[in-house]
Amino acid sequence: MTDHAVVLGGSIAGSLAARVLADTCEQVTVVDRDVLCEGVHPRQAVPRQAVPQGHHIHALLARGQQILDELFPGFTSELVDRGVPVGDFGTTLSWYFNGEMIRKAHTGLVCVAAGRPLLEAYLRGRVRSLPNVAFRDCTDIRGLAASADRSRITGVRVQGRDPSAAEEVLDADLVVDTTGRGSRTPRWLEELGYGRVQEERVAMDLTYTTCDYQSPLPFDPIGENIAIIPVATPALPRGAIFARMPDRYSISLTGILGDQPPTDHRGFLDYVRSLPVPEIYQAARQAEPLGTPVRFRFPASIRRHYERLPRLPGGLLAMGDAACVFNPVYAQGMTVAALETLVLARHLAHDPPQPARYFRDLARVIDAPWDMSAGADLGFKGTRGRRTLKVRLGNAYIPRLQAAAVTDDCLSAAFLRAAGLVDPPTALLRPSVVARVLMTKGRWKRL
Repeated sequence: MTDHAVVLGGSIAGSLAARVLADTCEQVTVVDRDVLCEGVHPRQAVPRQAVPQGHHIHALLARGQQILDELFPGFTSELVDRGVPVGDFGTTLSWYFNGEMIRKAHTGLVCVAAGRPLLEAYLRGRVRSLPNVAFRDCTDIRGLAASADRSRITGVRVQGRDPSAAEEVLDADLVVDTTGRGSRTPRWLEELGYGRVQEERVAMDLTYTTCDYQSPLPFDPIGENIAIIPVATPALPRGAIFARMPDRYSISLTGILGDQPPTDHRGFLDYVRSLPVPEIYQAARQAEPLGTPVRFRFPASIRRHYERLPRLPGGLLAMGDAACVFNPVYAQGMTVAALETLVLARHLAHDPPQPARYFRDLARVIDAPWDMSAGADLGFKGTRGRRTLKVRLGNAYIPRLQAAAVTDDCLSAAFLRAAGLVDPPTALLRPSVVARVLMTKGRWKRL
């Protein structure tokens, strides 16, 4: 059994890592620079300073919900008790592609509309209750400590944010980096002599702008459902998520390739009016804003190929956005972190875990969601990235499947199972699915 593991970062990926580390480690310490509050009432959960994207709508995909129910028994039911909207991905969400809604279909896949701050606080509260897990917040991570021959990471250099605090070393048998997009692990590895981590980038220059609204709405097109989602496509590049949250309604607008939804109310409403679903504008123009719209810019998705390094030090792993930063439009980040947690749990069965094997298995988990999101982004002509044959074929086929799903609930269900990371993308190429797409070719010829 590992004596002491240190998790760098206390967000969702950090809490998930700590949860499975607690099963095999004598002691787990989670280090974060923020104040980590534990309120789990919707009105107590607020975005952390280190998570600027926390103001915007976050979705937990179906496979993520399944894993969290396994790791935290009662997860879904406890959030329902706190007023979190929960429903079927295929019936309580209205999905629009190229201005047309795909046919609603019962999928059995659960959507949990908790929002990022509430979900993060809830998971951290569950992990904090574990007897062998400790959190050190308001603490900066200065760097790694390594053995004299640099073959193994032996701890982490940290410093409290109090002006009088001195730097100290937390000795560790295992360090797991979950610090997100700004992870310094690539730099640290290069400084230790392990070479440069190869990065793959898909630059779509996304801008999110979100405004929250008082509940109930004077005009409510969502009703007892959860969200209306006009997805940005090359033909109609402006997208949005209009969602019912536990204590409010929220609209997150998406702009691609430099198109920035405004942060003033009039400009925000003008952008909403340009969407292909007029009911969203009708609701927003009558609603009472809870504050000024908030903007978040996301220049590029980034995949870090740790598995391609010829050698790695012992005692250092990474997961979550520290390994791969996904375009948030596709809501994959939290669910992929949950999938990566299962990889971490499997490798903790080997004492000590072998980083090379771990990162190879992590890459296999990342492959499918990366191909889906990066491939979709590369369907926009101005997006910068590598367009392989697989990408070009996917961008020829998926819009046809989505168009066919407007009248075919079986195709809707198949698409949502793949998008929810329950089924692999190859499931959309099964002969029975392809045949249904081809049967409705009259509709997709207009694309």
